[in-house]
Amino acid sequence: MYVYIYDNFLRQKKYSSLIKAMEISLTDYGIAGKILRLNNYTDAKQVIEDEIKRGAKTIVIVGNDGTLGQVLSRAATVDCTFGFLPVGGNNTIGEVLGIPTGVEACDVLSRRRKERLDVGWMNNRYFISQLHVYPAKVEVLYDERFRVTASDKMEIIVCNLQPFFWKKSKKDKDVQVVHPQDGKLEAFLRPLTKARWFGYNYEDPSIFPFEEMEIKSDEPFVVEADGRKSKEIKLKIRLAHSKIDMIVGRNRKF
Repeated sequence: MYVYIYDNFLRQKKYSSLIKAMEISLTDYGIAGKILRLNNYTDAKQVIEDEIKRGAKTIVIVGNDGTLGQVLSRAATVDCTFGFLPVGGNNTIGEVLGIPTGVEACDVLSRRRKERLDVGWMNNRYFISQLHVYPAKVEVLYDERFRVTASDKMEIIVCNLQPFFWKKSKKDKDVQVVHPQDGKLEAFLRPLTKARWFGYNYEDPSIFPFEEMEIKSDEPFVVEADGRKSKEIKLKIRLAHSKIDMIVGRNRKF
């Protein structure tokens, strides 16, 4: 049995015709199922566990990168198969998974090509897409072997499923894209150089695949993972022991 978890933004009128077309396609494939809707108070893990007890075998998340992160970061340890139907903007993870946006995603779902995907772990909580340490004076230790510091502030982005987009300068028209790979987390470190008069300029990032990383600072720094922000003094990041069974497309990036 399939259960579909819709993000609340899909209630907007501009998505109504697309959602209807997708639901017709799912019916044609014989994989239509129960529909649930997210809200700010939804406990995704509890909802999914309840549906599994009722017989659900496949949980399909419908929405964007934020939807996927919101659900999977809380339900990463649930034993079931997950699917994803990307809808609307802010969909970069679908491309990594080989899942097109819109109605064509239903075809990928129906084929049930599965892969086991890595889950990130940070200070006793999971993250699926990306972790962002906002510019701060921090020290980084990789795999208990390499230590990295900057003369001033440093920005850190750790990718699991979500790729990292960046420009060499604000005027640069070319966007650089690094797709995360399966098996390790990737960290992108960008030191900031203080400008002559005010503000900072970003340097090119250094890329470090790793299995475990520790970030420390003398002052609290802001961390955002799958849309949740917190302030930390010390942060441990590694691959979680658990993995997620996810339906993917043949054009996946890993």
